[in-house]
Amino acid sequence: MGFDCARCPGYCCSHARIEVSDADVRRLAKHLGIPVRTARARHTYLYRAKEGAERILRHHRDHVYASVCHFFDRRERRCTVYAARPAVCRKYPYGNRCGYYSFLAFEREFHDDEDFVPSA
Repeated sequence: MGFDCARCPGYCCSHARIEVSDADVRRLAKHLGIPVRTARARHTYLYRAKEGAERILRHHRDHVYASVCHFFDRRERRCTVYAARPAVCRKYPYGNRCGYYSFLAFEREFHDDEDFVPSA
């Protein structure tokens, strides 16, 4: 495998539009022990673009990236709903390599700092 998610500060969780399906919302609601309607209202919103509308996860401010997924623990740098995460998150990075992780590994080696995170 070309990446180690445990060594990354959550780059994929900083994607502005993390789309969720109805099945994803139902899975999250079950995991959280709340009604589907509540999960949809509390944790997602409808994003309208030229291409159409999509339901995406809410974000909150972050000290590494401008914002991250509402379910991302900013102190521990991990997903708090990993077992119930949306399908798009399960598929990421859509192959056996993560370009950001490769970049991060290079920067950490260059700076001789295992915890280095490039700032924006």
